[in-house]
Amino acid sequence: MKRRFIHRKGHEMPGLNTSSLPDLIFTVLFFFMIVTHMRDVEPMVKFTVPQGSEVQKIEHKAAVTYIYIGRRLPVQEGAATPQSSTAEALQGEFFMQLNDQLATLDDIKAHIEQERGRMNSEDQARMTVSIKADKDVPMGIIGDVKRQLQQSFALRINYSATERPQN
Repeated sequence: MKRRFIHRKGHEMPGLNTSSLPDLIFTVLFFFMIVTHMRDVEPMVKFTVPQGSEVQKIEHKAAVTYIYIGRRLPVQEGAATPQSSTAEALQGEFFMQLNDQLATLDDIKAHIEQERGRMNSEDQARMTVSIKADKDVPMGIIGDVKRQLQQSFALRINYSATERPQN
């Protein structure tokens, strides 16, 4: 009997199908666009938040209003100057920032009313004021801010801090 040899064609690697690659790229792009939080406020005051042992994350960030207290950052050339020309130092070298402008203690009530107006009714009930103050700010300034917040009926107050490393 004769042996018959069947010659098979050489196996070639099929080409890589890249037709779904643009769909994948746009899906990843949209994902990052949705989950990325852009900074709303450009800080004009320098603050180093204190460390704490009982630190918790804030829930419902849409209902949070921030007050920044610290030393004023040097104004860079070409940068926008604060709109509030009445901004004065709180007890010496410390300044307070509400949204994108430096402010005084008297501006807190109007700021809280404005922030409440932009929130929906569900967020208004959960409204929290987060104070991001430098660790060297005297407690007298914090007390004055708290008094203004009480007069504005903003009674949920949060102090921003970083977690103290465990020893």
